[in-house]
Amino acid sequence: MKISPLCRSHRSLLAIALGFAMTLPLFAQTPGEQQFRDPKTGQIWTPDNVGVGKSGPYTAADRAFNPQDQTAVIRGTSVQVPVATILGSVPITAGPTVPIATIDDASLSAVPGQRWQVVLYLNNNSAGTIGPVIDCRFTNASNPVEEVRANLPPVGPGQRVGLSIYGPQTTLFVDRADCRLASP
Repeated sequence: MKISPLCRSHRSLLAIALGFAMTLPLFAQTPGEQQFRDPKTGQIWTPDNVGVGKSGPYTAADRAFNPQDQTAVIRGTSVQVPVATILGSVPITAGPTVPIATIDDASLSAVPGQRWQVVLYLNNNSAGTIGPVIDCRFTNASNPVEEVRANLPPVGPGQRVGLSIYGPQTTLFVDRADCRLASP
């Protein structure tokens, strides 16, 4: 039996219509409400049953998407004595327009399952040995989480050192850490 071109086009249209009719229940909507039917599980998802607290326990990771929901604050100031590794030297240029020491390239990261950390570099621009003190403020949506004071070992003239300063545990969300030289 030979099928005419016209019948082939009718078959294509019929297949498209059938496919469309079969997918309509997947995207069925009641007036004013969107929903989606998962074809594998049969679960119907709506804005009411998708999101925080609906599909499992409310975890620290969820708080990352709603930082105002975290109210934990570590009271007082933690004091640390970090290990400073000499990385090289910098020109001795301290004077009226160049500070004695500068903090360079501070970056915030999390050590999974442990603590937040700031890795930074300190440049001693002076001709003398200094005993730097660095204050770091770990925050969450501009709200304080922990204050840390790092008392560094002596840094020689013109030395560039690298160090890590540790903040709160990673079970608390932190989105920023501001570090500044408290001394010299």
